[in-house]
Amino acid sequence: MRIVVIGAGILGASTAFHLARSGAAVVVVDHAHAGRATAAGAGIICPWVADAPEPDFYRLYAAGAAYYPTLLAALGEAETGYRHTGALCVSDSSDALDAIEALARRRAAAAPAAGEIRRLSPAEARRRFPPLRSDFAAVQITGGARVDGRRLAAALLRAAEAAGAECRPGLASLSLHPGGAPLVWLDGEALAADAVVVTAGAWAPALLRPLGLALAIAPQRGQIVHLHLPGAATGEWPVILPPGSHYLLAFDDSRVVVGATRETGAGFDHRLTAGGMAEVLAEALRVAPGLADATLAETRIGFRPIAADGLPMLGGAPGVPGLFIGNGLGPSGLTIGPYAGALLAALALGETPALPLDRFAPLRDVTPQRSAALR
Repeated sequence: MRIVVIGAGILGASTAFHLARSGAAVVVVDHAHAGRATAAGAGIICPWVADAPEPDFYRLYAAGAAYYPTLLAALGEAETGYRHTGALCVSDSSDALDAIEALARRRAAAAPAAGEIRRLSPAEARRRFPPLRSDFAAVQITGGARVDGRRLAAALLRAAEAAGAECRPGLASLSLHPGGAPLVWLDGEALAADAVVVTAGAWAPALLRPLGLALAIAPQRGQIVHLHLPGAATGEWPVILPPGSHYLLAFDDSRVVVGATRETGAGFDHRLTAGGMAEVLAEALRVAPGLADATLAETRIGFRPIAADGLPMLGGAPGVPGLFIGNGLGPSGLTIGPYAGALLAALALGETPALPLDRFAPLRDVTPQRSAALR
């Protein structure tokens, strides 16, 4: 079976990897758009404390976190930046921490991947993340982890190629065969395929429009800052989750990532803004004033693909046989993406996915609702 995957962010790379491992002939086409969400995302894996009231979504979110050990074992020794550092939900409000702890304990009872749930004093929290505010206590989730989205996507593509996949750069377009099946074009060449999987993030609506398909996805701009703390051994520092949608997480190279803005309506404006940087840095320093002397090392912009109802879009396209769509993972993409890629691969191969996807039909009627504060 020959399958074309359009888009090589975390979702497309995972789909290609799982397809190639299953023996399919895979061609991955990617344009490497500036602002791809995978390249900018922070990589926090801790769904058990997320404000995720939709049961089907939370099931998918938690399954994504639980899938990581299986995925990493399949990848072998690839460097992905993944580490179980644990996560700290921090606040100066005992009532807020009581509510978080109750939610975490309830969910962890059914999710071994969450690990242990512990309450930490402000002093204990600062021992684990030294720049933290001195009056912030914490709820610790030991199963929390972080991953480098760029490295993980690259590792998945390398493994897909090792299994026989072909990766081709360029801007794909779509048309329909006379029988209604999708046809992929690249540089004037038609790429024969038994199935096509579109995982093109915020750029997918334009790609699908010539087929008469309206994908209700819009880009949400996120501005993120990387800080460098010379000499600090940050590799084991936990993820920090304060109230709201901002976050802090550390990597091995004396680096702390802080973010992020959530700018709906910015379109594909790939600019760092004074207001965006002020928001990110002010919130980071409010939570962790010990970062005030850090070096501003790097800034990133990503366009999260967001559906109006805040839910992913995963499944086949009615009326277009052989066309499958993966999109709308939003700020939860680096948690859900690897697992969702396995589910999409199963669909494209004509198999039943391990998790029902009916709730995430990509061309469903989308009604706006409150989006969860996910990272």
